[in-house]
Amino acid sequence: MADKYLKQSSQLGNMERRNSVLSSARPNLLELAHTFGGDVAPGLKREYGKAMVSRVEGCTSKLLEGLPAEFQMWMSHGDKLHATPMGFKHIVLIALTSDQMCALVIVAGTSNADFVAIENPETRMWGLQFHPEVTHSPLGPLILKNFVVNIAGAKQDWVMEDYANEFIESVRKQVGEKGHVIGAVSGGVDSTVAAVLMTKAIGDRFHAVLVDNGCLRKDEATNVLKRMREECGVNLICVDASDRFLSLLKGVTEPEKKRKIIGGLFIDVFQEESQRIVRESGPCDFLLQGTLYPDVIESISYKGPSATIKTHHNVGGLPASMKLKLIEPLRELFKDEVRELGMALGIHEESVWRHPFPGPGLAIRILGEVTAERVKILQEADAIVIEELLKTGHYRKIGQAFVVLLPVKSVGVMGDGRTYENVAALRCVETTDYMTADFYHLPYDVMSNISSRVINEVRGINRLCYDISSKPPATIEWE
Repeated sequence: MADKYLKQSSQLGNMERRNSVLSSARPNLLELAHTFGGDVAPGLKREYGKAMVSRVEGCTSKLLEGLPAEFQMWMSHGDKLHATPMGFKHIVLIALTSDQMCALVIVAGTSNADFVAIENPETRMWGLQFHPEVTHSPLGPLILKNFVVNIAGAKQDWVMEDYANEFIESVRKQVGEKGHVIGAVSGGVDSTVAAVLMTKAIGDRFHAVLVDNGCLRKDEATNVLKRMREECGVNLICVDASDRFLSLLKGVTEPEKKRKIIGGLFIDVFQEESQRIVRESGPCDFLLQGTLYPDVIESISYKGPSATIKTHHNVGGLPASMKLKLIEPLRELFKDEVRELGMALGIHEESVWRHPFPGPGLAIRILGEVTAERVKILQEADAIVIEELLKTGHYRKIGQAFVVLLPVKSVGVMGDGRTYENVAALRCVETTDYMTADFYHLPYDVMSNISSRVINEVRGINRLCYDISSKPPATIEWE
């Protein structure tokens, strides 16, 4: 729902009131206040996760219209606004600048950050310290609607079918009647939707490639080939490069190094396959990627101090030698929007609702060295978890679920013997936007059954833990 209003805000350039500005979350509120002389500095404590926001008594801000006196929002910051711009009063202050009169109203605060929502009605600027756009800000969509629809005047006529039709028309013009496109497919919802969208646009002139890096889910390559070819009509081939990947990963334990090794070799394998396609089908000038908006945010430091959280193998550009023009139809979409697009394209629900799977595969769910033996252990455990979640009806309620194999061993007892085997962790999170997430409250009986099956059926694991961390401060994946 929040994404709906974020998309509508893209129309604001055509609105009569296009000078309205909403600065959401860090560092925008702080930058806005600093520009007008406010006191911005580290808070006494960091604030990550759920926070209760209280409206200032008597506040009649249009931005908070329809919201109660106190409501939950998601915070992610260490700095805060300690004082409003110099000379300003707490509720309303009017001060002369060099060329205009400004009015700043404090509209909301929390117990840790006094000023988390401010507005300037005269210059039509609003600043928020919290994140209204994420899953765990339940009333965030109402704030976004108030701004986009009631304040900025955007029309509510954006639908996903229009997005698909516009892309298909655009890519046909871009690629031309004889052009070819290649793209990597993993079988996840992102690459599936991107591949089906491209297939609808140019048919078999789109060449999809599945690279088996040896770190896929159990039987994944076989299942993806069947599903994508038979159900989706995608022109797809599979390249088995598992031995090459596992050979390069030997002895590597640092997570970013794993990602870069896998990303680098993936490009090499993909280049080799693209050259084969060119020899057989003619020139291929375009590359399709299923990059999502959260991938871009987490991979690129934008305008200064924001940190690169992790490297995504499909974000950040291609080697100059590839000389391919990039097509990214999903780059501005969140995961829930991609699923909505998939349904609009007629893709089966089973494919649309698959949980996300990282590009580097199980390599980043194996902490420490990646070996064929450890991949096999994790594949078996992962298959059991997915089977149990589907059987008990929890799979669709969970945003992402997986097992992590830890570089730790523990003592156990099986039958009359002592064991000394691997510890694994189960991670299940609730989220729709994947920018924030909270752990899923899996019932104890389901946990118990999963634990029993994994420990009894997977040789090499004798202890299973449950991860109850939220994002932030943790990420969804462990590496």
